[in-house]
Amino acid sequence: MIDALFLVAGTAILLWLSRKPLRNPGGHGFYRFFAWEGILGLLVLNRDTWGRQPFSPHQMTSWVLMLLSIYLVVQGIRLLRRQGAPSQQREEHEGLYDFEKTTALVTTGIFKYIRHPMYASLLALTWGAFCQKPSLLGAAIALLASFFLALTAKADEKECAAYFGDEYLAYKQRTKMFIPFVL
Repeated sequence: MIDALFLVAGTAILLWLSRKPLRNPGGHGFYRFFAWEGILGLLVLNRDTWGRQPFSPHQMTSWVLMLLSIYLVVQGIRLLRRQGAPSQQREEHEGLYDFEKTTALVTTGIFKYIRHPMYASLLALTWGAFCQKPSLLGAAIALLASFFLALTAKADEKECAAYFGDEYLAYKQRTKMFIPFVL
């Protein structure tokens, strides 16, 4: 019963946070909502095992991935706010969060190596939540969330290319999507 309550309450919060992006099917925020739902599902599915056997290999892997998740999101948002010159005037896509309304392309720091540190953060969180208690159902949810994060990144790249043009396309050629030097 408590799991159902967490799932319903979490979904309500995610729906509220995504109310504008959900009106734009095909936009990055639309797909991000479904990735968030998958992560919520994993958190609820595995909530009873959090902190049990903290030094087991799967728990240690989980904590490393979750710490990586925090690092990536903090670095990404910090750089977007400092160097991205966010502007309230940028409203071509309804539902952009303030830090997403950048007017300058950020290519330093973590962005020098990967284009999507916030989505990489969500990938790390997804698989970190999965590793708390690996299962077939958890793997299916994690794969689905990862699929939606890939769709999120692809949609975001189309939006960035439309806004920043050739500068973004050149940046895309010299960086990886989620994992430096790999993917």
